Amino acid sequence: MKHVNRALKYLRNYWLVTAGALVSLLLVNAANLIAPQLLRSLIDNGITGLDMAVVWQATIGLIVIAVVRGVFNFLQGYWSEVASQGVAFDLRNIIFEKLQNLSFSYHDQAQTGKLNTRMTSDVDIVRMFVGRGFIQMLSAIVMLVGTVVMLFSMNWKLALIVLAMVPLILGIFGLGVAKIFPISREVQQKLSALNTILQENLAGVRVVKAFAREEYEYDRYLDTNKQLLGKNLQFVTLFTTLFPAVFFVVNLAMLGVVWVGGLLVMGSTLTIGELVAFTNYLGFVLMPLFMVGMIASMLSRAEASAERIFEVIDAESEVKEKSDAVTLPPVKGKVAFEDVSFRYIGGGENVLEHISFEAEPGQTVAVIGQTGSGKSTIINLIPRFYDASEGSIKIDGYDVRNLTLDSLRNQIGIVLQESTLFSGTIRENIAYGLPDAPLEDVIEAAQAAQAHTFIEELSEGYDTVVGERGVGLSGGQKQRVAIARALLVDPKILILDDSTSAVDAETEYHIQQALNRLMQDRTSFVIAQRISTVRNADLILLLDGGKLVAQGTHEELLAASELYCEILNTQFGDNSGGCGDVAAETAEQKEQVSL
Repeated sequence: MKHVNRALKYLRNYWLVTAGALVSLLLVNAANLIAPQLLRSLIDNGITGLDMAVVWQATIGLIVIAVVRGVFNFLQGYWSEVASQGVAFDLRNIIFEKLQNLSFSYHDQAQTGKLNTRMTSDVDIVRMFVGRGFIQMLSAIVMLVGTVVMLFSMNWKLALIVLAMVPLILGIFGLGVAKIFPISREVQQKLSALNTILQENLAGVRVVKAFAREEYEYDRYLDTNKQLLGKNLQFVTLFTTLFPAVFFVVNLAMLGVVWVGGLLVMGSTLTIGELVAFTNYLGFVLMPLFMVGMIASMLSRAEASAERIFEVIDAESEVKEKSDAVTLPPVKGKVAFEDVSFRYIGGGENVLEHISFEAEPGQTVAVIGQTGSGKSTIINLIPRFYDASEGSIKIDGYDVRNLTLDSLRNQIGIVLQESTLFSGTIRENIAYGLPDAPLEDVIEAAQAAQAHTFIEELSEGYDTVVGERGVGLSGGQKQRVAIARALLVDPKILILDDSTSAVDAETEYHIQQALNRLMQDRTSFVIAQRISTVRNADLILLLDGGKLVAQGTHEELLAASELYCEILNTQFGDNSGGCGDVAAETAEQKEQVSL
């Protein structure tokens, strides 16, 4: 119960309603324990003794007990549910906050479907145990102890017969729990896998249909669903097998009580009322024992789910903010990489090796290279999406690892390669980084990103609601909204990760014209896919295999780097005459070396 115990600690935030549920529980149990004694008095003193006063007293007492039991059963159920919903509320918030603060390296490895399962199914299973199982467990303990005391106070011989069955029943449930727990864990794992397939399919439904893979996806989902069904059936089979064995032991105990009790009644050492009361108490012994079986099942599932929940809560972020981190003041925009190397967690080789360069305030830096050369990694290190494995990255002389994350990222505008929009209006998406921005500023940013015209043509203009992930807008439109979103925060450092890849040549021209004006007085990093970006850059970083093999202006690299010329020719289709000069000179040098 290590993880369940940890989850139960969240009840401290709701101690008042939890205490109310426990007090109600005690009152219900007290009423249950008193009822058989009133029944005994009704039979022995009222019916057998022909005393109507006793009959009325016992009847009224039983009615009062029924009312008390009903009222406090309701209060116990209501307050325990309030407490459990509060715990679920806290756990969901804590998990969500944790996911927001975990570094990119965690999300690179985590599957969305599994995280969704932890936020929903796992939290709900823990909530059910906290709200019902835990209270029922306490109720079972109180009722069992109280009933045993009443049994021994009435007849110790019959009480020993009853107690003889308790170890047998607990042993049966103990063996069951040992097998139920691993099955419960597997059930949740299969459910996570099923949710992962569902999430991937819904996110990529257009790809599925484009390649006519509906049947394949259905079979994949069906296979995983069958595995989940199999594990659930194992759980149900094991759980339902326990109760016939328990009922067998219970029937033997009941037979023993009736047999011995009947003999005692015939021997005048036990009254009929006492025997009836005793058999009632026998039910009170059985009820907690059956509750133990239910709780054992619930506890096994809750422990497995709580373990998965706290795996997320306890996850360590690779990027951590120092306790003495300082706030980055308004920056000019100088960015320096000093002998930076980087490898992903679990990766054997460096993705970047010994990268050093300086970008002066207001410069436009184009990052080019073949696929996998490390272009995106460089720009991900500037806002500390990842931390460098070696070396340091400085902004205006401040090491980014010594800064608060908010103050760092608030001064960096980013347009990622994949434009992600959120459900909401166009205005809300543009103002995502600055929610209180007036409409005039939002429009100005949209105009700068060449988005204003198409937004005005939409049915509701800036109040048009876009679908999930921006469904309803073209790729180029989403890209321009994303650019406007970055520009609205007026950053001194601008990062454009292939931000014009989804637009046509004419749209790209208009965006580029706007960006050229907006890049003034900003340090801009652009992963270049168009020759125009490369030509106009103040500094070009040429990457190859994670190494910075050349840096300089377009003219400088044209004159000095054969690889740069190859990339221009293969990626941009640029046949500059200078490239031929470099190629000829390089061939001549190779020939001289061979001689």
